[in-house]
Amino acid sequence: MSENEHEAKMARPRMAAGALFFDESDRVLLVEPSYKDYHDIPGGYVEAGESPRQACVREVQEELGIAPHIGRLLVVDWAPNPGEGDKILYLFDGGRLSAGDRRQIVLQADELRGYDFHDVDRVPELTIPRLARRIAAGIQARTDSQTAYLEHGKSPEAGA
Repeated sequence: MSENEHEAKMARPRMAAGALFFDESDRVLLVEPSYKDYHDIPGGYVEAGESPRQACVREVQEELGIAPHIGRLLVVDWAPNPGEGDKILYLFDGGRLSAGDRRQIVLQADELRGYDFHDVDRVPELTIPRLARRIAAGIQARTDSQTAYLEHGKSPEAGA
């Protein structure tokens, strides 16, 4: 196989990174994008030459207007998509946002309609199933001090 043929077969997934933020009641922050019909986490696509963590920091600052500490990696999720191309999604621990942090939030008006903190058990009704699974895995990884590996929002070890 030639080098060109080998390169043609190599995966070229898009990458995105986001953060889980919580309030003092351990509710999770979800944003309401103007271009989606479901809630999402703060974050977005990784740009060329940017690490997933750098993208997360940048996207949080762009979307929420704040620059809190972004902690450790909680989840890596491979999301196959034959139509648009596969994605690798990184989920980082944004920690607990203080009341002061929350007062400083200024939403990126052209992308976000709003945001709120939600009880974890409400997440599945507010977002798409694979993101709800990723958020649940992130919360568990945070509790267990682990990093979860998922495929389409599911743990391959669980036989899901």
